Amino acid sequence: MDFFITPAWAQAAGAASSSPLMTVLPLLLIFVVFYFLLIRPQTKRAKEHREMVGKLAPGDEIVTNGGILGRISEIGEHFVTLEVASGVAIRVQRVQIAQLMPKGTFKGA
Repeated sequence: MDFFITPAWAQAAGAASSSPLMTVLPLLLIFVVFYFLLIRPQTKRAKEHREMVGKLAPGDEIVTNGGILGRISEIGEHFVTLEVASGVAIRVQRVQIAQLMPKGTFKGA
């Protein structure tokens, strides 16, 4: 039955411990990678979205996060009234606006 389990033989004492810098370096490297691949692009997108929502004006054509296309008819501090069809208006939160569309998109939809 020795061919299923390899015997464990005692080994010599371990080598001297490495410097503290070498133990912290991998964690710092992981943090730097996460910063440049995840944190920085997300904050950049959030800043661009805040600027886009801040510049909205009545008459702009937008798409919400739910996929609703409409023209802004009224803007409040927290809510926007969208005209989604003639005579049909809905109110959505400003932060739920996903994208500003080019003029004339709403007419063609």
